[in-house]
Amino acid sequence: MHNPSVDSPPAPSPYRTAVRTALTLGLCSVLLLLLVAAEWRPLMSVDGGVSRTTHRWAVADPDVTQVCRVLTDWVWDPLTMRLLCAAVAIWLVWRRSAWWTAVWLVTTSAVGTLLQQGLKAALGRERPVWPDPVDSAHYAAYPSGHALTATVVCGLLLWLLYRHGAAPAVWRTAVTLAVVSVVGVGLTRIWLGVHWPTDVLGGWLMGTMLVALAIAAHLRWRP
Repeated sequence: MHNPSVDSPPAPSPYRTAVRTALTLGLCSVLLLLLVAAEWRPLMSVDGGVSRTTHRWAVADPDVTQVCRVLTDWVWDPLTMRLLCAAVAIWLVWRRSAWWTAVWLVTTSAVGTLLQQGLKAALGRERPVWPDPVDSAHYAAYPSGHALTATVVCGLLLWLLYRHGAAPAVWRTAVTLAVVSVVGVGLTRIWLGVHWPTDVLGGWLMGTMLVALAIAAHLRWRP
């Protein structure tokens, strides 16, 4: 009897999958960056239309706007995310003597910070300007540091949970919190009128690319 499994190609290794994912996301990130830098009119039109609509909503609903401020300035702030990353790194060293993984975690988070700050300085994209702003922010707009940092930290922590075989209930809870945090912080930045939608999209893309690269490095070089 013919066994179809004999002829089926082998499944790609996790390392190759991570590399291919990183390359795909890298290409998407570069394309979006070029379109933003060139101020491609259709993209700028969408940016402006979405931003004007959400700003009207933010002005009309101060209660929701205040909740967004608290979430973006405290719960999902990049500093909060980095402190969470540092706390996990300390725990890895203290409880598991996992020095390599702790350094890997902190280094990837630091690379994310350097990447977004470097791109902000290089591109110099201006943030939205409103006659009646509901919030303010510093530095250039692209990419969103909040979106990139949340994506990197949540993605790395999910990977560690997966590698260490987290219980199903813990895994489901962690995935839910990560998705809510990453999506939520991006939406709050748009709602508060301090970022264009493409700033947030760029942060998500580059953050996910960094996570994929970090996973590939972890699979390839972890002692």
